[in-house]
Amino acid sequence: QVQLVESGGGLVQPGGSLRLSCGASGSIFSIYHQNWYRQAPGKSRELVAQITSGGSRNYADSVKGRFTISRDNAKNTVYLQMNSLKPEDTAVYYCYVVISPADRSSPRGYWGQGTQVTVSS
Repeated sequence: QVQLVESGGGLVQPGGSLRLSCGASGSIFSIYHQNWYRQAPGKSRELVAQITSGGSRNYADSVKGRFTISRDNAKNTVYLQMNSLKPEDTAVYYCYVVISPADRSSPRGYWGQGTQVTVSS
């Protein structure tokens, strides 16, 4: 089985920074796309950042220049560095990682448990 565990959320003042982590563990053969989504109260879940298996990075327009997605392949971990945070960044952040299990079955997506990020003075 595969599990994703997130950490790093919290309360931060506007202009501050946070780094989220999402580590994958279990029976993993290969990791493909790694993504960060967020969901604010009353809103749909939206894609914030993506890093592909080839290393290409994509960002939502609202976070370009402020957020950076990165990964550590040796640790099966994806990060989201969030700088210059704004109140509108307040949301629950979820990682979503496409993984091929060790039994070589078809790749599928796995969600992290979510971590709350609150930007407020």
